[in-house]
Amino acid sequence: MSATQYETIALEQDGAALTLWLNRPQVKNAFNARLLCELSCALDEIAADASVRVLIISGRGDCFCAGADLEWMRAVVDYTFEQNVKDSQAIADVFFKLYTLKKPTIAAVNGAAIGGGMGFVGACDVVIASQSAVFGLSEVRLGLVPACIGPYILRRAVPGRMRRYFLTGERFGPDAAREIGLVDEVVPAAELVSAAQRMAGSLLSGMPLAQGKAKELLERASEMPLSEVVPYTVEMIAKLRAGEEAQRGMRKFLEKK
Repeated sequence: MSATQYETIALEQDGAALTLWLNRPQVKNAFNARLLCELSCALDEIAADASVRVLIISGRGDCFCAGADLEWMRAVVDYTFEQNVKDSQAIADVFFKLYTLKKPTIAAVNGAAIGGGMGFVGACDVVIASQSAVFGLSEVRLGLVPACIGPYILRRAVPGRMRRYFLTGERFGPDAAREIGLVDEVVPAAELVSAAQRMAGSLLSGMPLAQGKAKELLERASEMPLSEVVPYTVEMIAKLRAGEEAQRGMRKFLEKK
């Protein structure tokens, strides 16, 4: 990674795995304009850096992400419609970049993930939660909806099971989150970092181009009519088979046999 200096996030690279820490523990890692700007910049750098193969996102302190910063919310109250559009676009851009990143992503949820903090949970490929994690979509209690993060949450969890939480704003624990598909694994708090690192190791066993294409396939295939998905998948696998990465991987496998 580059030597870019950040104030609200911290980056730690260990081999091909990079951990992005939300680094505002004094305000429960809540969003503000600076954090969103730095997240957007960091995701661009990560996307372009071939030395980074897997991204882990977690929070410093005892909270994952508490959603919007209170000072930021005070300013938003007086925003014009145009200002609200610009502000909301910044939020939407961050989660779109995270969701469409061609590299595997892991959310290591170390505490509360509330409101906008749930966007990381929805947009990451794998979600590992501490037993102390708490989840909640509190927007309706403020007269709002989880608009910018909702599409990613509904792609991850069972949509029908999420209706309750979209409408009540109630908080729920990691076991309930796992039951509805929001979380993949629940571990003791002391084991969260090591569990995320183990998962990163598993993801590193895959090849980067193939993983990027797998993410594309997961997103597109379920939305395409069968008449389109068949030629799409045939072309994809044919191109991959002929490519350098797959040629190398298949030869290595066959030589072992």
